[in-house]
Amino acid sequence: MAETKGKFDFAIDRGGTFTDVFARLPDGRERVLKLLSRDPQNYKDAPTEGIRRVLEKETGRPFPRDQPVDTSLIGWIRMGTTVATNALLEREGERTALLVTLGFKDLLHIGTQARPKLFDLEVAVPEVLYEEVIEVDERVVLRQDDCQLARKDPKRIVTGSTRDSLEVWRELDLERVEKDLRGVLSRGITSLAVLLLHSYTWSDHEKAVGALARRLGFTQVSLSSEVMPMVRAVPRGYTVCADAYLTPKIHQYLKGFTSGFKGGLKDVDVLFMQSDGGLTPMEQFCGSRAVLSGPAGGVVGYAITSYSQMEKKPVIGFDMGGTSTDVSRYAGQYEHVFEATTAGVTLQAPQLDINTVAAGGGSRLFFRSGMFVVGPESAGAHPGPACYRKGGPLTVTDANLALGRLLPSFFPKIFGPRENEPLSLEETMKHFHHLTQEINLFLSSNRPQVSTNGANHSHNTTSEMSMEEVAMGFIRVANEAMCRPIRALTQAKGHDTSQHVLACFGGAGGQHACAIARALGMKTVFIHKYSGVLSAYGLALADVVEEVQEPCSLQYEQHSFSALDQRVVQLKKRCHDTLCARGFTSGQITTEVFLHLRYKGTDCALMVTASGYPSNTQTCQAGDFRSAFTTRYLKEFGFTIPDRAIMVDDIRVRGCGKSGIKSVYNTKMGHKQAKPVTMTKCYFEEGYLDTGVYLWEELPCGHSIQGPAIIIDKNSTILVEPCCEARLTEGGDVTMTVGSDPHCALGTELNTVQLSIFSHRFMSIAEQMGRVLQRTSISTNIKERLDFSCAVFGPDGGLVSNAPHIPVHLGAMQETVQYQIRSGNKLKEGDVILSNHPCAGGSHLPDLTVITPVFRKEVSTPVFFVASRGHHADIGGITPGSMPPHSTSLQQEGAVFTSFKLVTGGVFQEEAVTEALMAPALYPDSSGTRNLHDNLSDLRAQVAANQRGIQLVGELIDSYGLAVVQAYMGYIQSNAELAVRDMLRDFARRRRQQTGSLVVESEDFMDDGTAIRLQVQISEEEGSAVFDFTGTGTEVWGNCNAPRAITLSALIYCLRCMVGQDIPLNQGCLAPIKVIIPPGSILQPSQNAAVVGGNVLTSQRVVDVIFRAFEVCAASQGCMNNISFGNESIGYYETVAGGAGAGPGWNGRSGVHSHMTNTRITDPEILEKRYPVILEQFSLRPGSGGAGKYSGGDGVVRKLLFRNTVVLSVLTERRSTRPYGLQVCLPLQDMFCLYTPGGGGYGGEEDADRRPQTKRRRLNESFPERGSVFEYRMAQEGV
Repeated sequence: MAETKGKFDFAIDRGGTFTDVFARLPDGRERVLKLLSRDPQNYKDAPTEGIRRVLEKETGRPFPRDQPVDTSLIGWIRMGTTVATNALLEREGERTALLVTLGFKDLLHIGTQARPKLFDLEVAVPEVLYEEVIEVDERVVLRQDDCQLARKDPKRIVTGSTRDSLEVWRELDLERVEKDLRGVLSRGITSLAVLLLHSYTWSDHEKAVGALARRLGFTQVSLSSEVMPMVRAVPRGYTVCADAYLTPKIHQYLKGFTSGFKGGLKDVDVLFMQSDGGLTPMEQFCGSRAVLSGPAGGVVGYAITSYSQMEKKPVIGFDMGGTSTDVSRYAGQYEHVFEATTAGVTLQAPQLDINTVAAGGGSRLFFRSGMFVVGPESAGAHPGPACYRKGGPLTVTDANLALGRLLPSFFPKIFGPRENEPLSLEETMKHFHHLTQEINLFLSSNRPQVSTNGANHSHNTTSEMSMEEVAMGFIRVANEAMCRPIRALTQAKGHDTSQHVLACFGGAGGQHACAIARALGMKTVFIHKYSGVLSAYGLALADVVEEVQEPCSLQYEQHSFSALDQRVVQLKKRCHDTLCARGFTSGQITTEVFLHLRYKGTDCALMVTASGYPSNTQTCQAGDFRSAFTTRYLKEFGFTIPDRAIMVDDIRVRGCGKSGIKSVYNTKMGHKQAKPVTMTKCYFEEGYLDTGVYLWEELPCGHSIQGPAIIIDKNSTILVEPCCEARLTEGGDVTMTVGSDPHCALGTELNTVQLSIFSHRFMSIAEQMGRVLQRTSISTNIKERLDFSCAVFGPDGGLVSNAPHIPVHLGAMQETVQYQIRSGNKLKEGDVILSNHPCAGGSHLPDLTVITPVFRKEVSTPVFFVASRGHHADIGGITPGSMPPHSTSLQQEGAVFTSFKLVTGGVFQEEAVTEALMAPALYPDSSGTRNLHDNLSDLRAQVAANQRGIQLVGELIDSYGLAVVQAYMGYIQSNAELAVRDMLRDFARRRRQQTGSLVVESEDFMDDGTAIRLQVQISEEEGSAVFDFTGTGTEVWGNCNAPRAITLSALIYCLRCMVGQDIPLNQGCLAPIKVIIPPGSILQPSQNAAVVGGNVLTSQRVVDVIFRAFEVCAASQGCMNNISFGNESIGYYETVAGGAGAGPGWNGRSGVHSHMTNTRITDPEILEKRYPVILEQFSLRPGSGGAGKYSGGDGVVRKLLFRNTVVLSVLTERRSTRPYGLQVCLPLQDMFCLYTPGGGGYGGEEDADRRPQTKRRRLNESFPERGSVFEYRMAQEGV
């Protein structure tokens, strides 16, 4: 790439609020500039204005705003922009049509069928990006050698790019397609997205449609086979729609941008940052690769400036902005993900793994039911925090201002209605005064309460809280909220969080860096001199990147290496030729090869580079990928599978044209100690302390500043806390050494700030247990489907924290632990209990619960319990999978454990548990477990997860003392209890005003006529209720019986939904509730009753009955539609979505899971690739939802055509007949058609035309989170 000496070079990050400009001048000096992204009264385009200002100031020549900028002095321009992100968030992209294979018009509406927010009854899912759908009558299927389908010969057999053979069952009818496309064009839609099944490997049909569309006049045609040729139709479909929706908007912006320069920037090298951290020429910049264009520059910036090749110490990037915080990791290589969700749209494209959490300077502060809460709601740019003088609410920024950590005199006067006033400390303190009064009133009026473990926990503190203590409390809670994703990001991949450097940038991060580093055990914080504009600076440092990727279906073995090598060489040549055409020499170009590898039969694929693993005679020429894969797999998951074949899903080559600049050090050397420009009072844990204020630009390098201190530059404020030390490096950057936290003794009396922090800590323990379980387990169910929960319990067995929130596990494990305590087992240190029996708190037999007591030396009985519950794929019984649809007794459903000693004195009882797992073979027509190896491995993983929980509980007790930890356990349970009591009091008050009665009743019926009856008697004074299920039908002969634990889980789920805000989900939720269930009923069956259907069907009906009593919303589809099929060689299980119920103010969502399940469904292409089945149709059933003022959601149609003989099992409800307890051997040629129920309507049909208009919200308010940590949690809640 040509040198640009003697010219001005610009790197510009155009953000949502501010545009940052980094300029390298002809003499090598550097300048930075920050201006508003939108200021229509003064300029049309912020990047153009930034360039104009620098040129005008540095040359002394006028560059009039009303004339195109002269480009003769400009070398290159590099930009990152939020244009694509904003268009996605605001849903302001191009009008788009989707062309898709016949039978799948609603595929992207249904998506994974999981709802994004587990406890929101109004299922708010971002709308699809397309306006119209064209279904194309074409079909291509993968050829299967053992297919027995007696079908007429396919039109032709073709070979895909993966070397798979495919059969063309229906050829493309271009005449019909042309007619449909002309109709779309006539309605003004000129952007087209094309998604045909299996086009990732054979794209001829897509290419023919694309050529036709371009000929007809479509201005944007995006083909899924070109945008991202990866298997899985749903994410590929979302990606191609985003490309078609956003690319025209990008081109529109670029046209406007280039028009501001003479010659349209024809002779200037203009590059744009992509989501993967690489630059690309302006004309190649497209929508599907642009969504993280802005934040990617910041990651490149901190990676290059803070990572030392000598020390090789990994770095955590911490970018705290106004509405959210971005967290990422760099350890010598960029960490990419290839599927991530932004604004509700899942994009299948290389993206830096940037994790966004809803906590920033503008995050709002709340006091709810005795707990400090920060976010996720944000004040936004308008009205902004209270101190902005625009009537905004209290935020994290206000808390920093109240504590003296922000100094108004150092801020520009740009606030207030006319944007000419300083920050208002007065407005902030006025708001804090009111909030402090509210908090102190709560503390003084809330009487001591007896917690659920019998201890007396008063909500009275030793004294009233001051405004500063309140503000400090919110800062500490905000810091803990930001620490959790950092822990998750590092520990998920087996890294020690404390062994990282914290690289802080963004406007708000410097005020929190010391505290967050200290909380995570980090010793060093790095803040670059351009931290306020690091995204722009990162653009100047970045390389030009060209990536190519192709799908593959080869096994990684000796006879495949020549084919792999051939394809790698072709892809490398494509990268090299493209970069050469952009002006790079061969010496400037590097290429890196990646293989997307997974063990056969698993879905856990890793994108692996062979860097550091050179090739040998037993590998392909690109490197030793087997060693690289197994090493990384062992690091992330704790084991390998030596006898399992490794599959190659994709081949990827990343080419880099080295073009980043070298920064010029320009520092102030000096021998004098730095002197503060002023002194101020700043509030810390010790109270107000004298704090020196320093100007960054005046600091001499090499000298240290002891905390407390404040360092200020033009774009950021850095807080150096007590026991910390700041030093200016030779490069002009700030490094801070973080000292240990001076020990502050905490008593057993309630501190409301510590209540929030302990709530986070207990949840973090459960989350970290889950990470260990997922890493060390081996089965698909636990490792990949994440069908497990981990929890912490008090000494009485009462639930303290549970993660993840799988509805059917909520509260159920508490019953299991308490059963073991009641049974009188004398547990000792090193003992572990295994249980799954319904009478012992089990839900259904495949859910095995492993319980470990936590002991302390000074106490003879357990001080806590930890437990993990995982769904095992098979534990024996009459059908594979241990989910028989026609079982009539518990023994037919698999191995049973009541209080089984899995570990005794630290010794795993493998022989005894093996015997128990094989015991079901003693019953007629039953088998022992069909996968003993996975059972034993997963049980060991559960024991290991519990051991991690014991370690973390022990560390908590070491830090605070047993009495304090148990006291706060009780306070957290009391907090949940308080929230439920407040909800019940509020309902009782409204009910009394409306009807005069505090009794509500409801009933519903299973399809066989069994009644589920409920009467709720509410006490308005106490905020308590009696849930009485007397009158419910008796236990049934089939398997729809639901153990008591299932009813309690359904009840906790309903209470959490009705509370309507985040609360700790623990034993306290049920403290105000008395539950009466008649023994022998379908909700408390006898000891040997079959229960597998109760877990998946009856639980849904219990939820509908409770919501009906409280008149919360209409009934959902009321079941989970459990489908399984298999033969001697394969087995498959899925649950299928239906319609959600409508409610007061919303229509029910169509094609989604509701209430007690949230399972994701297998992608159509994966289903057809791995199983002997063709998915003929998967779409909505229009009109199947209930009518009303607000209509219920529609169910779905799912049609399966089997290619081999299989045994099909169906378990479903809401059919007004006997429930399907169906198992059939499905002959070839027969098609299974499932029509799932819709949801109920809400309100009278006569009001249907008078629905209020709902206010449209910016999507980052509803869906602010992003990144691998978020995707992991969504996957957990999608179980």
